[in-house]
Amino acid sequence: MLSKSCANLFELGSDNAMEFDTIKSLSRVMTTVGIINNIDGASTNEDSCSPILSIQSRRIIVANFLPLNSVKDQKTGRWCFAWDDDSLLFQLKDGFSSDTEVIYVGNLKADVDISEQEEVAQKLLAEFRCMPTFLPPDLFKRYYHGFCKQQLWPLFHYMLPICLHKGDLFDRSLFQAYISVNKKFADKVLEVMNSDNDSVWIHDYHLMLLPTFLRKRLNRAKIGFFLHSPFPSSELYRTLPVREEILKALLNADLIGFQTYDYARHFLSCCSRMLGLNYESKRGYIGLEYYGRTVNIKILSVGVHIGRLHSLLNQPETISKVQEIEEKFKGKKLLLGVDDMDIFKGISLKLLALELLLERSPSLRGNVVLVQIVNPARSTGKDVKEANEEAKSIAKRINNSYGTSDYEPVVLIDQPIPLHEKIAFYVAAECCIVNAVRDGMNLVSYEYVVCRQGTEIMDMSRHISIGSSHASTLIVSEFVGCSPSLSGAFRVNPWSTEDVCDALYQSLKLEDSEKQLRHEKHYRYVSSHHVSYWASSFSQDLERACKDHYSRRCWALGFGLNFRVLFLSPNFRKLTLSHILSAYKNTCRRAIFLDYDGTIMSETSVNKTPSAETLSILNSLCSDPNNTVFLVSGRGRESLGDWFSSCENLGIAAEHGYFIRWRKDAEWESSSVPVVLDWFKIAEPVIQLYTETTDGSNVELKESAIVWHHQYADPDFGSCQAKELLDHLESVLANEPVVVKRGQHIVEVKPQGVSKGVVVEKLIGTLTKSGKPPDFVLCIGDDRSDEDMFESINSTASSNQFPSVPEVFACTVGQKPSKAKYYVEDCSEVIRLLHGISSFSTQNHRDKQHSQVSFEKLC
Repeated sequence: MLSKSCANLFELGSDNAMEFDTIKSLSRVMTTVGIINNIDGASTNEDSCSPILSIQSRRIIVANFLPLNSVKDQKTGRWCFAWDDDSLLFQLKDGFSSDTEVIYVGNLKADVDISEQEEVAQKLLAEFRCMPTFLPPDLFKRYYHGFCKQQLWPLFHYMLPICLHKGDLFDRSLFQAYISVNKKFADKVLEVMNSDNDSVWIHDYHLMLLPTFLRKRLNRAKIGFFLHSPFPSSELYRTLPVREEILKALLNADLIGFQTYDYARHFLSCCSRMLGLNYESKRGYIGLEYYGRTVNIKILSVGVHIGRLHSLLNQPETISKVQEIEEKFKGKKLLLGVDDMDIFKGISLKLLALELLLERSPSLRGNVVLVQIVNPARSTGKDVKEANEEAKSIAKRINNSYGTSDYEPVVLIDQPIPLHEKIAFYVAAECCIVNAVRDGMNLVSYEYVVCRQGTEIMDMSRHISIGSSHASTLIVSEFVGCSPSLSGAFRVNPWSTEDVCDALYQSLKLEDSEKQLRHEKHYRYVSSHHVSYWASSFSQDLERACKDHYSRRCWALGFGLNFRVLFLSPNFRKLTLSHILSAYKNTCRRAIFLDYDGTIMSETSVNKTPSAETLSILNSLCSDPNNTVFLVSGRGRESLGDWFSSCENLGIAAEHGYFIRWRKDAEWESSSVPVVLDWFKIAEPVIQLYTETTDGSNVELKESAIVWHHQYADPDFGSCQAKELLDHLESVLANEPVVVKRGQHIVEVKPQGVSKGVVVEKLIGTLTKSGKPPDFVLCIGDDRSDEDMFESINSTASSNQFPSVPEVFACTVGQKPSKAKYYVEDCSEVIRLLHGISSFSTQNHRDKQHSQVSFEKLC
């Protein structure tokens, strides 16, 4: 079904849609290099799972704007372009090896007439390796100033459009413009991609749908995405009407980067709550399982370009400006703020804190100056205009109240200034204040630390001895991305003017030695976590995340923004009735092992009693004398015995095989592993404690085990409590003969040596010893405990205990990494599969009866 947000939107996914019911009709899914095995298992001499070409690696950097400055010569009418040395996108090139080709895709910060676009595009690609995406003005307005700035940007900064006069409500036409632009970007990226050796690095919230468009066209593309803004908590994010479409689009990337753990945690929480996805940390890396792919999550803040700042510090105009500033504010404590003009930078709150400081500390009047540099706003709107007017009004009030004819407490620079002048203020200021109420990263603090460290040339101009210690003081909002990395800064709540006022006072009274220690700590971090380190680290992790691309088969699924690619093992394929029925007909000693919950009974079903259809199918299978059918479940023997009392010939292995019954009239056999109930007295109180503190959880007491269920608890809290309970139980039961395992929404304590793998091996061994070694084995399960069955069956079948190698069908429910070689979609498909083979058994039995009756009549 088409997503409601993607109706008639550029024919998304229509050419890659395919159904799994007709496997042999599936075409191969290929990219520019490498060939995949046929879906039905037919092999050819050309089959390979790795690239066959060696091509120079390239990095394609995609962002809303290209890192270029554009000027049109009015005399000649020609466009002149130059690199923007201060752009983060341009600076990150230093993190790549010298032989890596870097290509940029994005918009120009200038309007180019349509008649000039082709010429400009060729010039930029040839001279700058840049591919411009020329957007019609109206489309760009609806995409950038509309959806990006009116919907995503406020939401990602924790602001909701509660009232019409405070923000615009959701407009689906703006989202359609956002989709259109993302698709145009994808077309441009695909124009410059040469092979699957190229990797694509997408930047920021403007292009969150781009991974889907690229993955749709190149299933094995190496795609990384980095979010420079905050990511809101799930409570806020889920107010977005197109929340799932954006999440699913992002999950088509191989690596998703965030500035801080908080932002990554919010994203993972959204994926868990809205899409039901699981994630875990393995060897230090956070991975999110999505249709056989592991989407890696990276947490690393952006850095600054140290070399670029040093170059600016050594320029004569910078040195001259520093001397001018120090002379102008001689004898005064210079405080500095550098912020964009928007409603989230907290400029007014900062000024109110200074006003409170001057009110409470008369001795500071005339001795403290705050220079507030206001960068031009990146977007327009009523809120930005109001914030600007409010800041000017407060600054004017402070100067009127506490200023004199030759002294202004607040110097508001509300106009663009050269970068060297901004750098000069960094050098001269004793304290820098970053007071944003919400910001993705904010590199002002890092730039300030580097500038205060200075260079030899700068130190000489300021008459500072070479090798002398440097000092700096930072006041940083706890709601900005750089805050966790600046442990020596005064962290403040920007909403509390008293908190900021106290930090200002403490920073002014700080001893020089303390300032030096704090500065050294900050400089060690900033100088080692620079922009090159960030780019290099992200690039390496992207390569690691994509290393298995050619060892997996991939198929395209879904339409529109629901498109995704399924990655599976080369030997992993869907189990169809036609495939299994052929083997079923040609064998006469069949062993069938079935899990219950999640296999023949849906996990979401409230009533866990088997249906009449299920009982009928099992009876049909069991009535065939050539079949041995076992239900292998973690449930207790009492409930299983009651539910399946109508199945006379059904075998049951309860509690993971601790209890076995070969048929209804047989006695229950207990495992040879003795149950020592002493550990029950230790484990039960611990589990009860977690049950009481986790709403929606419950305890299941079995004869040989204890299970804690958290299926109906809050997803995040339940998962967190399960991890904690697992660690707790492993600690208190370390010396007991039990194992503690975590399954799907459960934590279970059971005796050592009891598992589904062990019991299946025992059952097959018993059949073999009785002279009936199975020549057909079917095993279906859905969770972690069933993986033991698959492993046991595969190893047993390949051993030499059978006269001939049996037909083995180890099958998992759901498309996910598994030790099984086959999968089916869901429980309903398991029932259809069992119904298909049971129908053959029933028909075969009738045919034999009919033949017998006919023979008797003839006699």
